Amino acid sequence: MEENFGNYFNQTGKVAREYLETRLDLLKLQAAGKLSKALGLFFSLTMAFLLFFFVIVFLGMVVGFWIGEMTGSFTIGFSCAAGLFVLLFVAILLFRRQLIQRPLTRLLLTELVEEITERDEQSNHIHNQPGHNPDAYGHVPDEEATENTSKG
Repeated sequence: MEENFGNYFNQTGKVAREYLETRLDLLKLQAAGKLSKALGLFFSLTMAFLLFFFVIVFLGMVVGFWIGEMTGSFTIGFSCAAGLFVLLFVAILLFRRQLIQRPLTRLLLTELVEEITERDEQSNHIHNQPGHNPDAYGHVPDEEATENTSKG
C-alpha cells in the first residue's frame, strides 16, 4: 500500500513538473508573440512619423521658396514658412488628445482586443472539437483514483 502511495505521488509529481514546464514554455511563447507584435507596431508607427516629419520639412522648404519668389525675399519666404510651422506646432499642442493620444489608444486597444478574441476563439475551437477528450490526457476521475490507491 505504501508502495502504491509512493508510486502515485511520484507520478503526480512528474505530471505536475511537466505541466509547469509546459505552462512556462507557453507563457514564454505568448510573451514573445506579444512583444513581437508590440515592436512591429512601434516600428511601423516610428517609420510613419519619420516619413510625416520629412514630408512636413520638405513642404516647408517648398513653401519658403515659393513665398520667397513671390515676395522677392527668401528671408520673408522662410520666415512665413517658420510661422506656419509655429502655428502647426501650437495646433498640435492644443489638439494633441484628439489628434494623437486617442487614435493611438484606440489602435493599441483594438490590437489587444483582437489578440484576446483570437486566443478565445482558438481555445473554444480546440475544446469544441469532436475528438477532444480531456480525460485522454491522463486525467483520472476522483472516484477511480481513490479506488486505485485504497486497493493497494
